[in-house]
Amino acid sequence: MTTESLPRTPAELGLPELPVEVGPADPAGHHVRAKLDREIRALLAHEAGTRSGADPEDLHQMRVALRRMRSVLKLSGPLVGDGAEPVRAELGWLGQSLGEVRDYDVLIGHLREVIADFEVRDQAAGRRLVSRFVTERAAAKRRLTRALSSARYSTLLREVSLLTTDRDAAAEAAEHQHDLVAGLAKPHRKLAKAVRALPADPPDDDLHALRIHGKKLRYAAELAQTSAKKKRAKRITKLIKATKDFQTVLGDHQDAVIAAERMRTVLATADGEVGFVAGRIAERELARRAEARAAWHDSWTVVDDAARALHT
Repeated sequence: MTTESLPRTPAELGLPELPVEVGPADPAGHHVRAKLDREIRALLAHEAGTRSGADPEDLHQMRVALRRMRSVLKLSGPLVGDGAEPVRAELGWLGQSLGEVRDYDVLIGHLREVIADFEVRDQAAGRRLVSRFVTERAAAKRRLTRALSSARYSTLLREVSLLTTDRDAAAEAAEHQHDLVAGLAKPHRKLAKAVRALPADPPDDDLHALRIHGKKLRYAAELAQTSAKKKRAKRITKLIKATKDFQTVLGDHQDAVIAAERMRTVLATADGEVGFVAGRIAERELARRAEARAAWHDSWTVVDDAARALHT
């Protein structure tokens, strides 16, 4: 399938000209469909920029839109019918391709900032170090471009659009019984349980998993906010801010962990100058990791308080 034959606009996917609008009086399923409508439009809006690679932010925003759709379908998919889970799985396939390139963008951007602060005599070696990851990123980008040009991607876009417009009778009956704000208790409980299960010095992977739990709570809160009345909507705004801050702290931790691991890999094969720079960067990243570890629990307390306030 050529890129010219792919659906490129909301109209080509059968979506209405304008995004779907919903309010607190609408059933939960309407909010889920409206959220999917907004996010598929956002994904399409950033696709061209993702293909061109001119601005890494396009790929980032495309990935965010995809993650929001996956999270909504995980939490509230039954409200739009049986087709939700297969679509969620396919979004995961696309997410892997986007995520691979995004990880390189984050790493390369951070390394360039760090190296810019080094002495001039070390910057040439720093650029050689970065060039390794630029080459690897180019290969990942080619894989992503193939995915975005595939029939599988085209089918996925159409399947998401159908979820925003098709009305499943069983799902329609269930949506009137579903409270999206009350539904925030579930992702909050899962996050709280994961926090309680952590040892005093948690493994890096466990903190990364915690960040994913926090992201799910945030996306669920964004969905619930459109269904909430004024007082609850304000409380949800506080929860969204708290989860963003929580994600930022744990995101810095994960980025530092990945960067330090990459530097260790470089040290195994690098020449003296590049190895010296890689060692310096690894030390910085381990310090950044330690800072995040010292800060994450305080940010979790703010999230916990904000989530509890919704149910009092």
